[in-house]
Amino acid sequence: MLIENTNIKAQLVSYYLWLRQYGLNDSHSGNASVRDGDTIWVTPSGACADTLQPSDLIECNIDGVIGNSASLDAPLHVQTYQNNPATGAVLHSHNPNTLALTMNANEFNPIDFEGALYFGSVPVITIAYDEYVQKAPQAVSQTLKTQKACVVKGHGIYVAGKNLNTAYKWTCSLEHSAKIAYLHNQFNKTL
Repeated sequence: MLIENTNIKAQLVSYYLWLRQYGLNDSHSGNASVRDGDTIWVTPSGACADTLQPSDLIECNIDGVIGNSASLDAPLHVQTYQNNPATGAVLHSHNPNTLALTMNANEFNPIDFEGALYFGSVPVITIAYDEYVQKAPQAVSQTLKTQKACVVKGHGIYVAGKNLNTAYKWTCSLEHSAKIAYLHNQFNKTL
């Protein structure tokens, strides 16, 4: 458990590792950021969650300056903070159940109480893979202005929260809702 006065960079490393440990990312997938005033700490490109250290994080700035070796998604993170000053953390994961359930969908509507309460409907954004780098920052950051989470079809989940704990809670809750929906669909097929 994290102590309240733990360094924000160390907290980011812990949450990024938990995404890996609990099956929401593989060893080198996803990315994460946290805002500290005008500074945005972003995981580096190709980061390994198992070995990442606070000193490995890349400093970016709310004015749009992206540090060298920052994640390919760093511009998306920065635009999300620019578009919504209440955002304190952004997590990008590859939740397997959520991704699988949304491959042929334009939205995901959780059927469980918590999922419906937290999200209502989760938008699924379609971006051609070869256009992802150019189009994702604008598309995702605009969606996260009004939504807690969104899915980029076939790629991953983005969650913006007021802090790391909230963003992590919503990331995990979304995947749990997807598991429930999947199991529900499977049971209905067998009955």
